[in-house]
Amino acid sequence: MEISNKSLFVVVSVFFVIALLPPLKRKVLKPIVLNLHPIMTESNINIKVQLDVEKVPYQIGWTAEGSGAEQEQMAKAMLLAFWDGADKSALKIDLWTKEMMTDEMAEFYFQVFITMADTFQRATRQIELANDIKKFASAFHKKFLEKEQAAQ
Repeated sequence: MEISNKSLFVVVSVFFVIALLPPLKRKVLKPIVLNLHPIMTESNINIKVQLDVEKVPYQIGWTAEGSGAEQEQMAKAMLLAFWDGADKSALKIDLWTKEMMTDEMAEFYFQVFITMADTFQRATRQIELANDIKKFASAFHKKFLEKEQAAQ
């Protein structure tokens, strides 16, 4: 039997000796193998970006299996980031359509900053640093609103 390094297997070898039988007739039973690896599922998230002739996004749609978003959802902007552990760098895609207004972009970024703070806190338990991100998000949003009001 081969055990993969990627799978969690616990091999429990239990040898039962039937004590009531004479010594020459004792039996050893085969080991019991328990697969304690949790049942894994797979889900696909699909993003469709339609570009105009200048290669500027004019429509962003997405679907996600098993999330209640099986029907295509439309978006004016998106941010997607992956962490490359080998290179220690973030790989990102940030797109927005021409219909995305600056006030919507500011609100979008404010909400993304808050989400990043919450995620950072859950991942690191660094409450103080997460709160710093939230303070920055609030100051960023407030400053944007002030500049918008001054421009009117």
